[in-house]
Amino acid sequence: MYKVVWKRLIDIVLSGIALTVLSPAICLLMFLIRLDSKGPVLFKQKRVGINKTFFTLYKFRTMRVDAPKNIPTHLLENPDMHITRVGQFLRKTSLDELPQLVNILYGEMSIIGPRPALWNQADLVAERDKYRANDVRPGLTGWAQINGRDELPIDVKARLDGEYVNELSFMMDVRCFIGTIKSVLKSDGVVEGGTGQMEK
Repeated sequence: MYKVVWKRLIDIVLSGIALTVLSPAICLLMFLIRLDSKGPVLFKQKRVGINKTFFTLYKFRTMRVDAPKNIPTHLLENPDMHITRVGQFLRKTSLDELPQLVNILYGEMSIIGPRPALWNQADLVAERDKYRANDVRPGLTGWAQINGRDELPIDVKARLDGEYVNELSFMMDVRCFIGTIKSVLKSDGVVEGGTGQMEK
């Protein structure tokens, strides 16, 4: 019952409330992004959703407009050179993820779930298939995010996503939510140019 009905209802209610309450802060961040560098406020990217369908993910733009497209940050040779000043703050605090509240309202994402893979991250998608982690809505945050985030190699990340799917429940989502707040406050696991590789 929770997985089918209540989880989706909670997503709609909480994302709607968050968008309303945070709208002044969102407007301020949009202004700062435009003030800091040329380019659009939002960054749109093709991601892998539930059952490996594609959707457009929204983020606040944190990189310069001439940065390489469709390449995970950890694969860039020197990611810091592409990140704007405001972008550094947004990434460190995870505020760049706020526009995904719209993805949650649309039903493309959930508040809690595996982070959506890039459309070209075939290795991560394949690893998640082993654990049925592609069979649920991707999330704004999740079990892997509070257990290593950018520092995790792909096979470990997929295994943790599988653990989340197997234990999916209201209490599991509460654990992830509380853990996310703690991780963001401490900036745990935020590593520009982090591994993102298969563990040997």
